[in-house]
Amino acid sequence: MDDARATLGVIGGSGLYDLEELEDVRRVRLSTPFGDPSDELVLGRVGATEVAFLPRHGRGHRILPSELNFRANVHALKQIGVVQLLSVGAVGSLREEIVPGHVLIPDQFIDRSTARTTTFFGDGVVAHVQFGDPVCAGFAQAVTRAAREAGAETVHEGGVYVNMNGPQFSTRAESNLYRSWGASVIGMTNLQEAKLAREAEMCFSSLALCTDYDCWHEDEEEVDVGAILEVLRANARLAARTVGTLAAALPTGDCACRSTLEGAIITDPAAISGEARERLRVIAGKYL
Repeated sequence: MDDARATLGVIGGSGLYDLEELEDVRRVRLSTPFGDPSDELVLGRVGATEVAFLPRHGRGHRILPSELNFRANVHALKQIGVVQLLSVGAVGSLREEIVPGHVLIPDQFIDRSTARTTTFFGDGVVAHVQFGDPVCAGFAQAVTRAAREAGAETVHEGGVYVNMNGPQFSTRAESNLYRSWGASVIGMTNLQEAKLAREAEMCFSSLALCTDYDCWHEDEEEVDVGAILEVLRANARLAARTVGTLAAALPTGDCACRSTLEGAIITDPAAISGEARERLRVIAGKYL
């Protein structure tokens, strides 16, 4: 659809669509050179900001973390003009002070996932983007402010997100290993979205909703899906309010995230095929 446009993209659960402030709601189904995204995009407007929501695991939660087509999801949002991407999702806490029900805005990641495609490049085009600071600091600050204004009891600003494969949860030995590394929370999805957002020249941040203590905490029950869902449902409205507050006060202006591919593509332009140029047109067309 040519009229499908959005500035703020949100990948998360279906509860995020229940924004009281969301106007002109419509659904759009897109295809990408990398396949189909998880589901239709839900588009709407909060004040002057056009917002696009994508259910990460599909409606009804049908797709495993390791089955997600991360490239199609991020590409679909890029196609409609998204420049700021917020990933919302459940995490387990690896620190005593990060209590289930708290919110954390991570600023670093550790990758423990395997066999996941995390780049738009390859197949004839090589690019290396900087990723030392994987989160846009200005955007993350705006997300932190929005979460607090939306009524979050406690928002932890900064922290390390361990990205595991799943779908199984950690062993106790793994959980304690990650704690020894100084990690803050553990989840299964956000790192891939962060890497692809960087290549797509989007500002990126996560809104990590803590649901449990993983399995390291000896005084707590082991991770239980029912308990996780109960906490997540309680946080769904908070997350929705956060998105609404963020959309109403979205940072504007230039950001270094919008030019991360500049100088990153090292393949000789003469060696790049027409097919590759078309595949990468939305992501890197201005450089090719």
